[in-house]
Amino acid sequence: MSQPPTALTRAVDASLARIGAGPAGPERLEAQLRQLAKWRATVLANTLVAKGYTKVTHGPFAGMDYAGAAAEGGQAPRLLGVYEASLHPVIEQVIARGWPQILDIGCAEGYYAVGLAREMPGSIVHARDSDPVARDLCAALARANGVEDRVRIGGAVAHADFAICEAAPTFILCDIEGAEGALLDPALAPGLARADLLVEVHEGMQPGLVVLLTDRFADTHRITRIDRALRPDLLPAWADQLSDLDRLLLLWEWRATPTPWLWMECR
Repeated sequence: MSQPPTALTRAVDASLARIGAGPAGPERLEAQLRQLAKWRATVLANTLVAKGYTKVTHGPFAGMDYAGAAAEGGQAPRLLGVYEASLHPVIEQVIARGWPQILDIGCAEGYYAVGLAREMPGSIVHARDSDPVARDLCAALARANGVEDRVRIGGAVAHADFAICEAAPTFILCDIEGAEGALLDPALAPGLARADLLVEVHEGMQPGLVVLLTDRFADTHRITRIDRALRPDLLPAWADQLSDLDRLLLLWEWRATPTPWLWMECR
């Protein structure tokens, strides 16, 4: 006897119906494919949780309690510790250097803010996000990992907020969906010239952002571009029994366009 559809399945069915009502063509098919891929990726993430995966299993944040939901993007890559795998060497460097102050701009549910707080017990992490739901999720994740006393949560960041970079050596992590071009301007926020920054650049949303940011920081920072990478070698052994598509979806981070990172180290 078949099981009744879940709330997730009903919601995806309704979304597909809305998309399907639009004009036929590649755009409609692409939108339907992306919706179906998100559905399947969520099913796989729920499977991980059902199998007892409530802590990050690999990467710099291995052991972090991550039983809650992601504010955006795929949950499975975070649980498996393969999320933004190309950044792992930089994150390990950040942990080793032990900056006393971290500013996570666009912290979402706190994957990085809480992960860094766990690994850097001598650091204060300022976790900032404009979304109140994300801030609540970040607070819950900090409590679950016992670092709520060092994760200070707040709203959107303005140029004046970068004055904190002049008080202590600061590592900045920035992921703000294309707004980095307007925010990260040393001419308007001089404190940025003294900080080390790891910035996700949403070039697909605003072409030219990589060049813009590189030019702004070239005189004060050493700049390294980091592109995306996958780590299928870190999939659990039971994933060998899955289809190739499901294995890819366990690694998929839901990105619609390339989002290179700039690692900018103060000279």
